[in-house]
Amino acid sequence: MDLRRRHWSLSAILLSASFVTLLNPPQLSSAASENLVFEVRSKFAGKSQIDLRALRAHDTHRHSRLLSAIDLPLGGDSQPESVGLYFTKIGLGTPSRDFHVQVDTGSDILWVNCAGCIRCPRKSDLVELTPYDADASSTAKSVSCSDSFCSYVNQRSECHSGSTCQYVIQYGDGSSTNGYLVRDVMHLDLVTGNRQTGSTNGTIIFGCGSKQSGQLGESVSAVDGIIGFGQSNSSFISQLASQRKVKRSFAHCLDNNNGGGIFTIGEVVSPKVKTTPMLSNSAHYSVNLNSIQVGDSVLKISSGAFDSGEEKGVIVDSGTTLVYLPDGVFKPLMSQILASHPELTLHTVQDSFTCFHYTDKLDRFPPVTFQFDKSTSLTVTPQEYLFQIQENTWCFGWQNGGMQTKGVGVLTILGDMALSNKLVVYDIENQVIGWTNHNCSAGIQVKDEQSGAIYTVGAHNLSWSSSLAVTKLLTFVSFLIPFLFNIAL
Repeated sequence: MDLRRRHWSLSAILLSASFVTLLNPPQLSSAASENLVFEVRSKFAGKSQIDLRALRAHDTHRHSRLLSAIDLPLGGDSQPESVGLYFTKIGLGTPSRDFHVQVDTGSDILWVNCAGCIRCPRKSDLVELTPYDADASSTAKSVSCSDSFCSYVNQRSECHSGSTCQYVIQYGDGSSTNGYLVRDVMHLDLVTGNRQTGSTNGTIIFGCGSKQSGQLGESVSAVDGIIGFGQSNSSFISQLASQRKVKRSFAHCLDNNNGGGIFTIGEVVSPKVKTTPMLSNSAHYSVNLNSIQVGDSVLKISSGAFDSGEEKGVIVDSGTTLVYLPDGVFKPLMSQILASHPELTLHTVQDSFTCFHYTDKLDRFPPVTFQFDKSTSLTVTPQEYLFQIQENTWCFGWQNGGMQTKGVGVLTILGDMALSNKLVVYDIENQVIGWTNHNCSAGIQVKDEQSGAIYTVGAHNLSWSSSLAVTKLLTFVSFLIPFLFNIAL
């Protein structure tokens, strides 16, 4: 993680984030015939240092993009010392070339860095970056302004019939991507048997990024682009659904014990999950949170504590690492957790992390249970909300999202630390989200829509390489020494 990465204000991001000129087109067909899986890996998985500022900067950067059996092989874990963005490998073009793209449930459009890009990352400590070259693909076609898809992402008056359709995405932290739209073949892994995949493809429209700014253009931990899993008809999952390739339903199981996990598109039949309704009129995967229980005690929370302006409820987001709560919820939660540990001396690390020295068992801390509509609950254990930054030094994964002022609230977000070691299903077709505790390494079962056969999808863990690991480790150690010295005092 880059220690120099700028730390953006969460409230500023929430106020300014936007997906430029995105419209609500007529609903696409949701019929499906294939199950797909993706191999996904955490952006920071396996790294030996912890930069907590960069960790929160990643989350605030992610919040600016919040908006929704193929096998996406998964990797990484949910520990802040090693986890960050999750990315997968897809194929684009003819002949197919591999691209590593961030898996993002908070945005819609798929885009990749383009050959000839004015400003794009040139090197990455994660993967070998590959720019997309439309001229090298025999199936690539530009998308004109007269194409109906262009109206979904671009309403600029200068986009005239016959011209190439441009796209712009401006994120709340000041970063952005812009370029033009391309139509080409996307290659994915089709589930064909128990822990077996074949190949399938579909033609989709995506962004060819010609200029990135902010973190998108500078990060040494860059990937080739972003693949959005949002609910809009411009998302790649909706495009594939309109071609009867997939169902508008996907699931993930983030393995926090062994690393890696599962990310699949299609109907999950086992294990069964209990669901809660998605909130209507929300661009995010939002649900209604009724109460929070710490151990055996139910927190006293004011009515409307989880409402943020026009946004209601709690966002379930696999692209965020930590858990963000409004000030009026965060403070009583922390007070209740710490009530049984008056002996702890707390330290604030890198502005927002509450840390302490501790040598006893973590199960002395209470579990935290979130209660949702339809009697659906989600329990986060201390092993999941506490993370270790050094031997006997622990920090909380709970973050104070800020205060509601003048009718403007802050978002409540359940990130990977709350979602790990659980199968989480996003059923866009039926507008519900569900989860259950699960050993991700054991795999899950999905249904083949054509034959009715049930197949097992196993866990994955994409490999990565880092040329900066030693340098970053030394940087981290130099940061940590004064902090540990203060604790010793």
